Parts: sequence; C-alpha cells; structure tokens
Amino acid sequence: MSLVKRIGRAPAVQQALGILAGGYLRLVRRTNRFTVEPAAPDAWLDGLSPFIAGMWHGQHTMISFMRRPHDRIATIISRSPDGNINTIALTRMGVRVIRASGARGRALRDAKAKGGAEGLRAMLRALKDGESVAFSADVPKVSRRADAGILTLARFSGRPIIPVAVVTSRHWRFDSWDRACLGLPFGRGAMVFGEPISVPREIEPDALEALRLRLEAEMNRVHDRAYTLVGRPDRVGPHDRVAHPDRVGAGPGTGAPA
Repeated sequence: MSLVKRIGRAPAVQQALGILAGGYLRLVRRTNRFTVEPAAPDAWLDGLSPFIAGMWHGQHTMISFMRRPHDRIATIISRSPDGNINTIALTRMGVRVIRASGARGRALRDAKAKGGAEGLRAMLRALKDGESVAFSADVPKVSRRADAGILTLARFSGRPIIPVAVVTSRHWRFDSWDRACLGLPFGRGAMVFGEPISVPREIEPDALEALRLRLEAEMNRVHDRAYTLVGRPDRVGPHDRVAHPDRVGAGPGTGAPA
C-alpha cells in the first residue's frame, strides 16, 4: 500500500475528509436552483412512505438531496475503508448509513454472498421501522443495468420502488465503472421521481424479469428527463462501455468537469 493511501485511510484523515465532503454537498444543494418533478411531490411521497428510492450507482452522493426535513432515510455502504468518507458525509446530510454489502439477486440463495443477506435484512428492518431506503439498482460493475436485488427488497418488504434521479447542470464526471457524477455549485439542478413499481410477494420468474426491465426503463427515463430539465446532455447512455472522445482521464478516480 502506498504512503498516500495509508495516510488517506488514517481515521483522523478520513474524519476530516468526511466532514469536508458533507459541507461541500450542502454547498452544492444550496447554490443550485432545483426543479422538482412532479411539482410539489410532498403529499404524494408521504402517501408512499416508507419507500425504496431506486438510483443508479453513480448518484450515490447527490441522492441525499432528496431528503426533506421530516424524512427518515437510510442507505447502504460497504464496509471497505473507502466507504468511511461517504459514510461520514452522508450522515452529516441526515442520512442513516448501514454498513454492509448490498443485497443482490442471489442474496437469499447464498447467505454468504458478500454480506448481501445481512444487508437485505438491515434494509428490511429499516423499512419496517418507517425509514425510506435509498438503494442503487445496478448490477455490480455494470452501469445502468438493473439488478434483481432491489426487486427482492421490494418483494419481501411490500414497499414500492420509486425511481429517482438527481443531477446538476455543472458537475464532475468520474472515469469509473459507474460514471459517477459530483455536482458543482452555482448552477441548475433537477430532481425527478418516477412511477412507483411494486413487486408481489408471490411472483413467477418471467413476471419478475418483466418488472426488472420495466424498472430499468423507468430509471433511464427519469435520468434522461433530469438532464433535459437542466439543459445538459447526459454523456453516458445506458449500458455504455465505450470511451467517448469528450472524456478526460485514463483510469478510475479521474474525470473532468462537464
């Protein structure tokens, strides 16, 4: 491990970076003029709460912007050292963080699936206790292809999935597998909520796959709509794995402002 990485993983350094990250997210939230669609969604969201906020993985930082003052929201972050900074930042944004691996399609069949079953149980408890859960829907390491894990959570909790996208007109695009975006201050923002999707407790595999495709399409729709509202193109299309000439950066963790 390099010296820089060892320093970056020191608890005091991660604490300081997490506090700075939380302050930066609040700055971005306050200095962007946000359009919300549908307009005035509070009564609608309250009627569906607690719900599962389905997001694409690259939005895992800005998804905290959807939290309203009276909301109780939890999300899941891995126990890796790199997740510590995100945990501190999101906690300061009022989001409760569950440290475990996300529940994926095989979580119920394999209790040792990278902690997936543990994460699923924790999120089920959160929903039962009245907390909404923000959960990334991507297949691991495959951007914008919906995984069965979020459907499993909806199926066993009885709570609806609401696709949601949060984007800003000015942002930094990382050259990572999920093409993550970090919003920049002093621009326009959009927060778009999609049609709720419920999953019956008893469902055949073909019907579950149809719901997975419906969820994937709706998540892409709200994502595209959010970028339309801020007047900027989304430079990464669904299932995009090809380098674009407008991207800067040769490896994970690098990127360019857009």
